[in-house]
Amino acid sequence: KVLSLDEYASYFENIDPVSQYKMWTTKQESGNGSAPKKLVPKYNTTSDRVKAAFVVSDPVDWGRDIQVLCDILRSGGLPGHKNTQQPPLYFAADDLEYQGAFPFERLGMGAFRIALESVFNRIHCNALEYVSFGKPNPFVFKNAEAILRKLQSSCNDNAIDNGDVGSNRFKTIYMIGDNPLVDIKGARQAGHPWFSILTRTGVFRGKDNHAEFPADLVVDTVEEAVDYILKEESTS
Repeated sequence: KVLSLDEYASYFENIDPVSQYKMWTTKQESGNGSAPKKLVPKYNTTSDRVKAAFVVSDPVDWGRDIQVLCDILRSGGLPGHKNTQQPPLYFAADDLEYQGAFPFERLGMGAFRIALESVFNRIHCNALEYVSFGKPNPFVFKNAEAILRKLQSSCNDNAIDNGDVGSNRFKTIYMIGDNPLVDIKGARQAGHPWFSILTRTGVFRGKDNHAEFPADLVVDTVEEAVDYILKEESTS
């Protein structure tokens, strides 16, 4: 039973008190200029508790999403009711900033998480509990390594996948990233066989290596990083 937050919020009248001023919502509901249609819930949202909330991309409407998530999380999964048991909350990433088309960095999912946590902790007796699986969580890197091992085995006709991780280890796995706080920090925490390459193409623009989370190599462009990898692998 999966519902997007847009759909879920639409089933609760007045859950977003300023929705009438949001033209994108009005246009979406009215369609071809006709009166907004009353949506029929796929599930019984007035009695079925939300079992878990997943933030998998950058929210478009921070105000509404923070309000609705707070309603869900502090009510035990059923907005409008009282229950202090918080449903599980998961974030797919925790980047505070990222580099987009705009000249300066944009706020990422990590910024939304901070905003939600700050508000929730002010209005609820218990602190917000959540799990973030995105970089720099070492889980992401270990999972990527495990997937690469499976791909390596499937590409090798003579390989026998007997579950022995030690017999199928990589000498080096290269991580190319532009954000020291997530890309390089994550690779460093993951340890061997990860080799971190920091580019000056996005969040990081420093002349020297990052002071807190230094990479194994710093280059100007992704092309330089690829050239380095090809040179290293062709001679090793």
